[in-house]
Amino acid sequence: MRFRRRTPRRTSINLEQWIPRTRLGKMIQEGRITSIEEVFMEGLQIREPQIVDALLPDIQEEVININLVQKQTDAGEKSRFKAIVAVGNRDGYLGLGSGKARQVRTAIEKAAIDARLKIVPVRRGCGSWECGCGKSHSAPFQVEGKCGGVRIIIIPGPRGLGLVASEVAKVILGLAGIKDCWIRSYGSTRTVPSFAYAVFDALKKTYSLITPMDWVR
Repeated sequence: MRFRRRTPRRTSINLEQWIPRTRLGKMIQEGRITSIEEVFMEGLQIREPQIVDALLPDIQEEVININLVQKQTDAGEKSRFKAIVAVGNRDGYLGLGSGKARQVRTAIEKAAIDARLKIVPVRRGCGSWECGCGKSHSAPFQVEGKCGGVRIIIIPGPRGLGLVASEVAKVILGLAGIKDCWIRSYGSTRTVPSFAYAVFDALKKTYSLITPMDWVR
């Protein structure tokens, strides 16, 4: 199924009826952790989707792709839908997940939950030599991401440039809070799942790479 721009939606996750099953969830419900920054600083793993909704109440969702997948079994051919969903608060946090089910709605809900469990911080900055404003509107430096046969490069851009990228990349970058950049892509870019995960891989590396400023801190 080809990508279509949709209105941001939310999966119905009821926080009022949430009973935490993990140590992190209990700490959040008790008020010992009040921000998602503390979760990543302590190196804690998110294992419940309600944790993200509690710490990021303004999180948004976008359906990136829906495909019909088939599997040959002894009982015959089984068909299911596979959905890929991106979630983010448009301010430095992004997640990308997938889900399979016999119904499209269920597949989307599973993918949205998976995306919450895989949410990561995205470092932003002003890495363009043409700008130098010092604000967090673009990528802090050039970064590369890969998935399957797709390789993409995110190049920082000056303020006012916008997102010079495909529709899929624009949605993912927008959810992460990046407003200006160029994207160069190589390989089988028409494969939407691989392309989406390549963009996600590049954004994850913005925090895994160490810069000279990190040593100063």
